[in-house]
Amino acid sequence: MRETVTLTGMVLISAPSGDYDRRLVLLTRERGRITAFSHGARKPGNALMAASRPFSFGTFSMYEGRSAYNLQSAQITNYFDELSMDMECTCYGSYFLEIADYFSQENMDGTEMLKLLYQSLRALLKPAIPNRLVRRIFELKTMVINGEYTETPPSPVSESCNYAWEYVVCSPVETLYKFVLKEDVMREFDGAVDKSRRYYVHHEFKSLEILDMLTT
Repeated sequence: MRETVTLTGMVLISAPSGDYDRRLVLLTRERGRITAFSHGARKPGNALMAASRPFSFGTFSMYEGRSAYNLQSAQITNYFDELSMDMECTCYGSYFLEIADYFSQENMDGTEMLKLLYQSLRALLKPAIPNRLVRRIFELKTMVINGEYTETPPSPVSESCNYAWEYVVCSPVETLYKFVLKEDVMREFDGAVDKSRRYYVHHEFKSLEILDMLTT
């Protein structure tokens, strides 16, 4: 009998597989990015249908096959359904999932990236924090977690922008989304994070193209 493992994570990608199944990519705390098959998840009324949607966060019980895991059951604590009610939030959220998929690795501790992803999606649902600020904080902290960043902004900025940068670099994920910036400082922060992202992240994100069209 194959051993069942229970992993805490979030569904990053959900794609059809065969007639009734779904192929999932999850970011998990214990084993980083994994691939799992959700058998029968496309059948109406299947118990795994809801848990096989992107953004689903919770605990997933599965057994390991030769090349992928097989999902048996899930206890979802947050589906982030509110994101789907706002097109802009959905686009930001999809971009975050794509970044998490790009940066996460198999058999690596995914704790920090998973926490960042979860807290950032929650921040998108808070009207008091502008989505563009959530995006830049998420991008910068992702680079920090992956060890590809500078301790100060890559070009001269105001003291306020420099402080915001250092706050994101040094603060734990749980306290990241505790500030807002004035428009002039936000423009500086925007530019500084974007410059770093272009330097350190050599990848074209499909969801970013859509997001940029929507927000410019």
